[in-house]
Amino acid sequence: MPKCFTRYVILKYRSFLGKLQNSYVRCSGLTTKITSFSASPGEVDLCVLLYSGGLDTSCMLKWIQEYYDADVISLTLNLGQSKDFRDIEEKARRLGVKKHYTIDAREEFVRDFVFPAIKANAIYQDAYPISTSLSRPLIAKWGVEIARREGADAIAHGCTGKGNDQVRFAVTISTLAPDLKIIAPVVEWNLSRDQAIEYAKKHGIPIPVSINSPYSVDENLWGRSIECGPLEDPSLEPPEDAYAWTVPPEEAPSFPEYLEIEFSNGVPIALNGEEIDGVSLISKLNQIGGAHGVGRIDHMEDRIVGLKSREVYEAPAATILLKAHKDIEKMVCTRHENLFKKLVDEQWTFLIYSGLWVDPLREDLEAFINKVNEKVNGTVKVKLFKGNVQIVGRKSPYALYDKTLATYGKESTFNQYASLGFIELWGLQSKIAFAVRKAVEERGTKNHE
Repeated sequence: MPKCFTRYVILKYRSFLGKLQNSYVRCSGLTTKITSFSASPGEVDLCVLLYSGGLDTSCMLKWIQEYYDADVISLTLNLGQSKDFRDIEEKARRLGVKKHYTIDAREEFVRDFVFPAIKANAIYQDAYPISTSLSRPLIAKWGVEIARREGADAIAHGCTGKGNDQVRFAVTISTLAPDLKIIAPVVEWNLSRDQAIEYAKKHGIPIPVSINSPYSVDENLWGRSIECGPLEDPSLEPPEDAYAWTVPPEEAPSFPEYLEIEFSNGVPIALNGEEIDGVSLISKLNQIGGAHGVGRIDHMEDRIVGLKSREVYEAPAATILLKAHKDIEKMVCTRHENLFKKLVDEQWTFLIYSGLWVDPLREDLEAFINKVNEKVNGTVKVKLFKGNVQIVGRKSPYALYDKTLATYGKESTFNQYASLGFIELWGLQSKIAFAVRKAVEERGTKNHE
């Protein structure tokens, strides 16, 4: 059977499926068209590609031009990753993009995404400070912004079908712009690394030196994620060459370093008494913490798609700031606030991890989170030593700690006799339940006799 005929049949079938997936839903008197966001050749004239400059997205750029017969606009966001953004732009232009955008979104990322995460003590499954997760809705938002500005029909990303990022991008983009198509070349093309190299050679795409690295790395200001290669065996310790931001804890300085971090409304605003902007503060803490081996994370993670995955991260600043924030928050909140906020924080973190930044529940939860953080003001003293972060001091004008009550000295104002009645009432139901159970058991023993 001729290849051209086979391709014709496949395209017709995909077009049919796309039409079949279109449906309508009526709610609140409005009729909303729910359309499949997947694209078929012939449906896309101009596509915005979320472009990293690496081998995969470079191959995608050419593939979209060929397969979809579409023009491509490349978009790269500076979120604090160690990249040469001029080289990325030059590479994109050499590959024939219609236009390239480089957006410095570091300040926006910290203000609108990282700071809310700090307020929410956002750590997924008690380990991961959701660094990559936080960046995806921002990248998607800018993808939609550029698509609208340029009149594009689609947005393309480089995510696999096994990871979480495909969900984060697709949900955010299709929510903000339901009319835009979403192209996922890695899923549609299913190209192996060897095939990608061959494709690159054939199309004159520069092959980066990093291609020989066994790892897949994603970076931003809030953290660095490392996957693939030897890390896929969860029984093996991560090789030292997987790390870039942190020294091995055993090789860290043999003396501790103390930091004082000031918070205002739950947001870090100063380091060691010096006011500093968020981007600079996080960058500085990454350097200081990394030099002490702080922020190495190795854990088993439950992905959205149902897979168990061994994940390795480096997040010095996140490790320090989240621990400091949680400590001072506990100091200024009541026991009941602390217990309830833990539930709220976990739900907020799960929403972001699972790609639901656009869900209304996030803003609902943030109403409570922001209210609590209005009193999270003060300073936290942190000790860094051999990979560890230890809180060694804290003070706040909103502290619920009262030394005159807590002290064991003679100056204490606490009425210790009041505790006798409290103990009687506090354990009353427990004592009754124990006595009742014991009586029932004794009656049962006598009946058997």
